[in-house]
Amino acid sequence: MLYRKTALRLAAPVAVLSLALTACSGGDDEADAKSPATPVAEASATPALASKGGEMETGQKATGRYEEDPGQVTYGILAERVDIGTEAEAARAVADPADAEGLALAVAHVTFTHQSGPALTGSPQVGDETTVWADGRRGSILIGAAEDAAGCEDPYDVESWKQGESHTFCETYLVPADAENVEVHWEEAEGEPYVWTFPNG
Repeated sequence: MLYRKTALRLAAPVAVLSLALTACSGGDDEADAKSPATPVAEASATPALASKGGEMETGQKATGRYEEDPGQVTYGILAERVDIGTEAEAARAVADPADAEGLALAVAHVTFTHQSGPALTGSPQVGDETTVWADGRRGSILIGAAEDAAGCEDPYDVESWKQGESHTFCETYLVPADAENVEVHWEEAEGEPYVWTFPNG
């Protein structure tokens, strides 16, 4: 379930919306961050592993392949939770508060476990396939939001990643504040997305 907290730690330079926000229209828009907010959605653990895209149970891991710099890596993937901020925090996170009207920050925490394939010696890109949706529509990614919230790791700080090791990466999006459900999607190239759904509120 989603838990609301009060202060998402997102440090970033001046926020700039690189594309018009269309979190309500399901567009692929992007926004830049300035200073964010906080809410949380947690997943209870389930041992099952899925191997193809589709709806996932809370706490259920997926298995996905991703072409990293040294070669194809197979990952175990689990959307742990989504932290949801307030409308006021969203307004402070963008250059023009009007662009965030009716929206809230949503920070998805996704844990990736290296299951097989070559060890990584540089920054992993697997987290780039994570997106956040609300009520079936894609939110607007907040570009420039520093993913330094509690429990989030910066992919650029990962210089070595071997089989059996796990890292949690976060993605920040703007979604409608009144959404009933927030979804975390991850998908392989040309594949169907895995979808974890968290009730909002």
